[in-house]
Amino acid sequence: MNEVTQDHTPKELLNIVVEDIKTDSQNDLKNKLHDCQPAETANLLESMPPTERQILWESVPEEHEGDVLAHMHNEARATIIDKMEQDDLIAAVNLMEVADQAEVLEDLSSDFTELILNTLDDDHRQRLEKVLNFEADTAGRLMSTDVISIRQNVSLSVVLRWLRHHSSLPSHTDALMVIDDENRYIGKLNLSDLVTNNKDEIVANVMQTNADTIKVDTKVNDIANLFERRDLISVPVIEKDGHLLGRITIDDVVDIIREQADETLLKSAGLKEEEDLFAPIIPSAKRRAFWLGINLITVFLAAWVIGQFEEVLEKIVALAVLMPIVASMGGIAGSQTLTLTIRGLALDQIARSNIRWLTIKEILVGLLNGLAWAIIVAIVSYLWFENEGVSLIIATAMILNLLAGSLSGVAIPLILKKIGIDPALAGAVILTTITDVIGFLSFLGLASLFLI
Repeated sequence: MNEVTQDHTPKELLNIVVEDIKTDSQNDLKNKLHDCQPAETANLLESMPPTERQILWESVPEEHEGDVLAHMHNEARATIIDKMEQDDLIAAVNLMEVADQAEVLEDLSSDFTELILNTLDDDHRQRLEKVLNFEADTAGRLMSTDVISIRQNVSLSVVLRWLRHHSSLPSHTDALMVIDDENRYIGKLNLSDLVTNNKDEIVANVMQTNADTIKVDTKVNDIANLFERRDLISVPVIEKDGHLLGRITIDDVVDIIREQADETLLKSAGLKEEEDLFAPIIPSAKRRAFWLGINLITVFLAAWVIGQFEEVLEKIVALAVLMPIVASMGGIAGSQTLTLTIRGLALDQIARSNIRWLTIKEILVGLLNGLAWAIIVAIVSYLWFENEGVSLIIATAMILNLLAGSLSGVAIPLILKKIGIDPALAGAVILTTITDVIGFLSFLGLASLFLI
């Protein structure tokens, strides 16, 4: 690899590339990008504003264009594709793996998709059309159809001789798939077993018949969990009748895990997982306006609750000073529980059998933390305002709100998932509303009952 890309962090490489763009050093740019991995180049492109992104793209070697586009997120990739010449885009798509082609073609018009399909040879087109027929976010869309398969009734020496006719093996090949005469999967032959056993052995005597398989309609979340639990490198993808269709490899799963992490982080702020960091201002503002509007409604609701106790606040100024503490502590406690619950749902660690235990545990955690911090806040409040009533009321309100936050942190994700709403997208907004309303209502309500 080029010394520049090898000896610099991604951030340092980004700064170097930006400087080359500023100084119009096209030759330096092309040399750097030639030795970059496609994923590195994709990251550089996504780190550029639109004008600089286009300049950088023009320096990407033609033979790398397909792989680079495949590694980019949808929205950032669209900014490149929209400005590509038709012939250049067709050439780039033709260089992609089948699974990557399927992902890119989904974002193109039907006419252009048909045009690209017509440029492929019959075998390639059939494989691509088959992948396109599978639902998004399933094994059928993720799998690679580049698989080496063998029969069980041949010797290992025959397999070795046959492999030597290949110039290379598909990436991440740790095993050969064993199939019957009707292309049904019956097991796999690990490469380690192939090279360490007697060459006269028959494949059937050496292969593994109990290896993991993935059905073609398996969801990507379940695939990622399987690879994590079993430390897998590759797994065959089969139809319901056992026919071998392809395989999924660890590099595909790493992409899934990264995308899931990005998705959870962005959705917690009400953003799309594919949002382009350097997207134009107006589209970005429109996307974010919706959740700002939702938040404004919840804030008005909390303000309305406060307004119902205007008389109390006028008589006891200390309440206005201490009021945010109750809502904030409940919100933080609820957010902790909410985050853990969403994580548990994502990892399939929460089921009907353990929901009750989890709920009781989080309520008890909220109660213990509520008692501990209520005592501290009560002491500080008394030293500050020298009012025993206010101190007792804020302590009681804190306990109530931490309990409400803990219960809501478990209940909200479970309810949202049940009704088909992503908890990572809407959970935080609902939780904040509940803890604010209950916090203000309990604190000011108790004050109006006992202090006025």
